[in-house]
Amino acid sequence: MPDRVFPPASKRLGQNFLIDPNIIRKIVATADLSSDDTVLEIGPGRGILTDALARAVRRVVAVEIDPQLHGLLQDRQADQPNVDLVCADALAYPLEGLPNKTIVVANLPYYISTPLLFRLLEHRRRFPRLILMLQNEVANRLVAKAGSADYGVLSVMAQYAADITKVFRVSAECFRPRPEVGSAVVLLRTKQETLLPPHEESTFAGLVKAAFAHRRKTLVNSLRDEGYQPHVVINALTDMEILPTARAETLTLEQFAQLTGRLNPSDHR
Repeated sequence: MPDRVFPPASKRLGQNFLIDPNIIRKIVATADLSSDDTVLEIGPGRGILTDALARAVRRVVAVEIDPQLHGLLQDRQADQPNVDLVCADALAYPLEGLPNKTIVVANLPYYISTPLLFRLLEHRRRFPRLILMLQNEVANRLVAKAGSADYGVLSVMAQYAADITKVFRVSAECFRPRPEVGSAVVLLRTKQETLLPPHEESTFAGLVKAAFAHRRKTLVNSLRDEGYQPHVVINALTDMEILPTARAETLTLEQFAQLTGRLNPSDHR
């Protein structure tokens, strides 16, 4: 379908449409799809990636929040019987209704990429891998290691749930309209077995967020300001052979998980 039939991109919805067929081929290759797969695509936009996915897999569930785009994409349904077009907000779409081993392939709207990513990772046992187009800055944070400037809450929480690779960068010239920032494709292979049991994961998430709440402060002082008892934190760090003067960005994922096991919810008031 020619581009001229589509409405202009919506700034409110953060629409930047991918137009480069070479990037589409690289995304599909990264996804390593088979003809039996089901794919969840978030934000099909004008359908260029949807077309490629439909040719590669058994079923595509494409969730589009824009009713105008959804309606125009429906006009092509006769040619794509294996595409289920859904007009919905991906932040509210019932992911539990998708089959196990669904693969996520998406060009995420940048303004909601982080909450969408967290929601997808909450359902990670349903998704063996996610291939996501993100703002390059967010991609760097996803793969950042302890001690780097990009390392923070997103790094720790995402790496807890998945093994992450930044696969390739994408120029702004590959989109219309042209975004003001660079993009990158990341591959997340979700972990079916994690460092902590499920009942401790909310405690872990709370600890990580509190630890990075005041980046300029030491970990002990940052946690104190978020309600943790300093003497308990200091004792836990000492047992782990970590100096009480350490900052949050110096702790590895494994150390945050270990610290979670040493701090009980009662230590946080």
